[in-house]
This record gives sequence, C-alpha cells and structure tokens, in this order.
Amino acid sequence: MTDPLIDLLSVLDLTDTHARTSEDVFLGQSQWSALGRVFGGQVLAQSVVAAQRTLPEERIIHSLHGYFLRPGNIELPITFSVDRIHDGRSFSTRRTQAYQSGLPILSMIASFQDFDDGLEHQVEMPTDLPQPEDLPTAAEVLAGIEHPIAKQWAMGRPFDMRHVPSPVFLAVDGPHVAHQAVWFTATGRLPDDPNLHRAALAYASDYSILEPIFRRHGVAWSTPGLKAASLDHAMWFHRFGRVDEWMLYVQESPNATGGRGLSHGRIFSREGVLLASVAQEGMVRVPRRD
Repeated sequence: MTDPLIDLLSVLDLTDTHARTSEDVFLGQSQWSALGRVFGGQVLAQSVVAAQRTLPEERIIHSLHGYFLRPGNIELPITFSVDRIHDGRSFSTRRTQAYQSGLPILSMIASFQDFDDGLEHQVEMPTDLPQPEDLPTAAEVLAGIEHPIAKQWAMGRPFDMRHVPSPVFLAVDGPHVAHQAVWFTATGRLPDDPNLHRAALAYASDYSILEPIFRRHGVAWSTPGLKAASLDHAMWFHRFGRVDEWMLYVQESPNATGGRGLSHGRIFSREGVLLASVAQEGMVRVPRRD
C-alpha cells in the first residue's frame, strides 16, 4: 500500500486536457479502495480543484452543493467538466460535472469570493471533550483485524481520525445518541497552497458525517446487510485552516426517515475557530430486526 497522503495529493493534481469546448475539462484518477468504489470525498475534492483551476487563486471557495449520482469505479479515470456559470465583481459560480464512461457520477455547484471584510461572529466550540492525544487511533482500535476494509480504515487513510466518545467501526458503545465528535488531521505535512487545504477539507468532511445516524440506532459499520451511501453534500467555508493541524468535527443528526438520514457538522480549529459547516443526507438501509 502506498502512502495515503501522497496518494491524495496525486489524485488532487488534475490534468488539464486543453479540450477546445464550451467548458473546461480536466482528468483525474482515484485512490485504491477495498470496496472498489470511489470515495465520495475524493470526487468532491477533485471537483473543487477543477472549479478552482478556472479562477484566480485569490478568489476562494466559500460554498458548495453536490449530488452523488452514481458509484464511481476506482479502475476508471474521471473526467471533470467545469461550466463557468457567472463571474461578477466579487463572486463567481462554477458547475462541475464528474463523469465516468460518459455517465455523471457527481454534480456540484460552487461559489467563490474575493476576500472581504464584514460582520464577525461564530458559535463556540465544545470545551468539555478529550484532546486527540488522549484518544486511540483507528489503527489501535482495529489492531489485529485482517479484513481488507478494517486494514484500509486503520492504515490506508490520509487522515488520522479519533472519535469522541469512541468509533462505530465494530460496535456502538455507550448511549445511543444522535451526536458525536471526531478529531482529525492529515497524516503528514501538506504544501502551503491554501486552496489545496480547502479541497482536502472537503475530502475529509465526507468521512464520518453519517455516523451520528448510526450511533443513534446502535448500528455499527460492520452490521451485516448495512447499506449506506452519501446522497448530497453541502459545505460552507467560513475561515481558513490547515488540514495538517488538528481539527474538531462536531456532528449531529436531527432526522432519519424513509431510508435516509440527515447530518449536520461544524469543523473547528484546535483553537476554537469555526472553519466550516457541513450538511449531508445519506441513504441508510438496515435489515429488519425480527
């Protein structure tokens, strides 16, 4: 297995096809996955990179709204087509469509803005949580389990993720509540490019956002017959933060119904600065318990 962080940087380095069409077209590859499917956070982050390539570096992403349309195949390249919907004095809008074999797998609209001064306030970060150094790593939790998915979660991710109060990989320990928190950081140092850090933050935001739904119902990732998939993903970037420094992802699920669950998340720097807000609805299907 190659270094997951090097892998991430590689797949985010899209190739400009220089295709002469009405849209900007880029080509990307995928990270390996034990399930053979493209990780949703990867194609979301690549779509952000593709859209950013059509803008000056100083006009930065402040929001995105994406729909996951089909599972992606890690063996196939991904084509990213960017439509320059609007360029104003302060804001730009881009639509990115990700394709495999001519079929869309993700559709995203993102908005970008020049830096501007304005009103300032934010919610406070929870202060009664353990620090990341006091929590076990995924590798420690999953030590000795030889299943390929467990090995990928333990050693194959470019982010170190530590759950509060505990992960839901194998079981749901403690009360069945619809909230949790996750400390996370990249497993190594990233280049200083701020837009790369924003794309990587979009990548990481997709990892655990559906887990409050699982925790509320006592469902672990390893539950036989569990089917879960991201349906849509919305994200607002409030302030800049480096993803190679510890961040706290506070998550809650206000609702689950009809085979779908909704989760909200807030991402803080370790110092308590609110960096981003996230919302995602996912398909969650669990076999009936007789």
